[in-house]
Amino acid sequence: MDIRPLHDRLIVQRLEEGEQKIGGIIIPDTAKEKPQQGKVIAAGDGRMKDDGKRVPLDVKAGDLILFGKYTSQEVKLDGEEYLIMREDEVLAVIGGAAKKT
Repeated sequence: MDIRPLHDRLIVQRLEEGEQKIGGIIIPDTAKEKPQQGKVIAAGDGRMKDDGKRVPLDVKAGDLILFGKYTSQEVKLDGEEYLIMREDEVLAVIGGAAKKT
């Protein structure tokens, strides 16, 4: 897939979490919360300032990030689900470097 997000947008793939259990009860897939961690697949070139200069993004492709529950747009590309979000919706970068998956 060759896709490039525009400006300060990111394409993120959610990281799957292990099976959730609460008090020994297995939670069905339909009731599970979606993970709030993801891997940045692609990043835009940066936000444009009023004077025409581009501000580079702090997040880059390969970074592991934390994001809010109700942020981003979900899209399906080549049978895979991805999120498209703005850089300001990212809460934190985990470890500052990419983890191999």
